[in-house]
Amino acid sequence: MPPKTIRSETGAHKGVGPLIPPLAETQRPLRQQVFELVRAAGLIPRVQVAKDLGVSPASVTTITSELIETGLIEEVAAPRDNEAGRGRPAVALGVRAGAHRVAGMKLSDREHTAVVVDFAGNLIADDVIPRRPGPMSVAEILDAIETLLDRVCAKAGLERGALSAVGIGVPGFVDSAEGMVLWSSVLAERSVALAAAAGARLGLPVTIDNDANLVALAELWFGAGRSLPDFAVVTIEHGVGMGFVMNHRIYRGAQRVGMELGHTKVQLDGALCRCGQRGCLEAYIADYALAREATTALNWGHKESQPINVLLESLYDHAKAGNATAKSIFRRAGRYLAVGLSNVVNLFDPSLIILSGERMRYDYLYAAETLDEMDNLAINTGRPRPPIEIHAWGDLLWAHGAAALALSAVSEAILAPQAREIAAQ
Repeated sequence: MPPKTIRSETGAHKGVGPLIPPLAETQRPLRQQVFELVRAAGLIPRVQVAKDLGVSPASVTTITSELIETGLIEEVAAPRDNEAGRGRPAVALGVRAGAHRVAGMKLSDREHTAVVVDFAGNLIADDVIPRRPGPMSVAEILDAIETLLDRVCAKAGLERGALSAVGIGVPGFVDSAEGMVLWSSVLAERSVALAAAAGARLGLPVTIDNDANLVALAELWFGAGRSLPDFAVVTIEHGVGMGFVMNHRIYRGAQRVGMELGHTKVQLDGALCRCGQRGCLEAYIADYALAREATTALNWGHKESQPINVLLESLYDHAKAGNATAKSIFRRAGRYLAVGLSNVVNLFDPSLIILSGERMRYDYLYAAETLDEMDNLAINTGRPRPPIEIHAWGDLLWAHGAAALALSAVSEAILAPQAREIAAQ
């Protein structure tokens, strides 16, 4: 007879496997799933909603009736295929554009941009305010935010109070959930509760995020990333940023300040980065890095007082004209970019990499030699590398991403209470 085994009460049923919350990201309430599907589709019949979500038509009818009653979606008459002008039109569901309006803005080193969009994401107005480069005090940046918002609202023919939320993007290390800017090149202070301060000044809910995340969000909502479960956006302007979408959501990391590709180290004790450390990727390929190389290698000390964009245009013209030194500056930056992109491929294996930002006008940065070098540095699996797309958008794209952030915050605020009620039952 085998010996009797005695198990302790505490160790017998402690469980194994991941502890998934009842309402995890992958288990959103059906009401929220229905709304997000309608928003993504633009127009969609109820029967298609039920089919796509794998639920009963009766459930969809009940939920869509609630969403119509609360004013979030509406019924829209749409002609039937091949039956235009005959019989009753088909009824589709769409987001009610006038339900809410939000503003999105990007604060940068050279200009501030803003857009106002409706609840369906349609552009109503936009505006741009140039500024002198350099960090600003909190009071100065709040003044700039308020001035820009009032200007874009005037263009939209709206009072500030007609907005439901404001999204703001800034360069640097941002904890979006806490509304904190831990460090930014546009702010003189560190650890600034910018969302709360801006919300108090504007009298509106304010959400903030890293500006590269907002470019990824813009691509996710309005651009090439809408149908992709995962992709990476690398931005190259005055700094170097990265936004990464995983499972159709922005990935931020455990402390919500991840994806700082520009501050990965590519050279020990290397060039000084504006973050205060040395050897960062940004210190070799960002605007100020190219300008620093140009003033030294081309003996352009007399041009140091020029705006960086003017100096870079001159550098680019010299490279195009065949100046070997100017070409070598871009070539060196391209090689460091290849290092950064190969690291993205090796770490994340994205389905697509989007290079975005004003500097994408400088084709030397992504010349064939740069992409070839990236291929050589990436792990050789025998499979093709992810495709790379160049999107030379201006700052209004970043502001659109901030508007998407605000739209998301508004819909979450409306739909999340039901999720909490379900979790409490």
